[in-house]
Amino acid sequence: MIHLTNLQARQFILLKQGLIGENKFIGKQGVLQYIQQSGCLQFDPVDICGKNAEISLQSRVKNFNKKMLYELLYNDRLLFDYPDKQLSIIPIECWPYFERYRKLAREKLVEHPEISAHIEEFYEYIEKNGAVCSDDFNIKGKTNWRSAINWSGGGSLARSVLEQMYSMGDLIVHHKRGTRRYYDLARRNIPHEILDEQEPFPDDFAHQKWRVIRRIGAMGLVWNRQSGAWLNIWNLSTSIRREIFRELLAENVISELSIEGLNTKLFFLTSDLPLVDKIKSESKFMPRCELIAPLDPIMWDKKFIREIFGFKYLWEIYTPAEKREYGAYTLPILYGEQFIGRMEAVCDHKSNVMQVKRIWYEDSTILTKEISRALVSTLERFAEFNDSDIIIEEDVKII
Repeated sequence: MIHLTNLQARQFILLKQGLIGENKFIGKQGVLQYIQQSGCLQFDPVDICGKNAEISLQSRVKNFNKKMLYELLYNDRLLFDYPDKQLSIIPIECWPYFERYRKLAREKLVEHPEISAHIEEFYEYIEKNGAVCSDDFNIKGKTNWRSAINWSGGGSLARSVLEQMYSMGDLIVHHKRGTRRYYDLARRNIPHEILDEQEPFPDDFAHQKWRVIRRIGAMGLVWNRQSGAWLNIWNLSTSIRREIFRELLAENVISELSIEGLNTKLFFLTSDLPLVDKIKSESKFMPRCELIAPLDPIMWDKKFIREIFGFKYLWEIYTPAEKREYGAYTLPILYGEQFIGRMEAVCDHKSNVMQVKRIWYEDSTILTKEISRALVSTLERFAEFNDSDIIIEEDVKII
């Protein structure tokens, strides 16, 4: 078994994530490479200082801008929107692997005759007119429809019909205007060789196994416990997860390691063994200062992060204001191999100003000149990412 120190374990995770040392993800191609590595990137529409997926990418991808992700999704069609770990951004080559979810959505349609009554009408209209939103249809009424794939549900009948067709794979998100989605026929936007490819999994267990592999690759290092890393892998019980890990070890798809002071075994993709060699041959890596998204893959298992990094983090956006310990939308601050604090920033897109409202430092953080300079540079880069000027509140300590 491989043995690492706690510092080496952190270095392993951060090198895998592209958050330490020289940037390994660069430009638009780097965006695609990172999402292919992580399998999926969780999407959230909240935009306080950038959307979750965009914030994840700006921390890793050198020279990233928001236009790159939009183009990869809606112009190049190398990525697509679909539920994975909640609503996610997924490489287009993974389209066939989610056929079982589209099939279930088709089977559930029979439970909603108010939806099925409009499917053919909507399909013909879109085929003739191109990309649409729910406002393009003059049908009234509400429905208690709920997507079979944990997408959304209820409300406007027109919107529910479109989302049902999206769930079944008839439609894709063609583009967005703000948060409004416009849908078009999947067959007009996805290569036929991908649409026609059969899902390769013989049963649910094989599919669950594939999804577990992807989640391990996304986090870099995991433990075989209940974890946010396994969220929305359907019917993944503890016993099934343990059997998947047993098989993956026997097949040498994953390897195990131990960390000093931690009794629990950890696991990583065997293909990442070169990272172990790298951290054992190099003791130091160039530190970077990065702002991490609340739903970033590195934050999927908050108990794991607390154990390895000693950093306790909770996304408090849904916590009542009077019960919040910090702000509603705080971003962890990473410097080198350690989380040094968290920041709350708000962008006013009308005035193009980003206001840094608060920074809460960890008790162990000492603001050296190097850290201060790196933090200032990171905040300036983050404001540029948001196309904003920066205002730092007077009581925010940086230098």
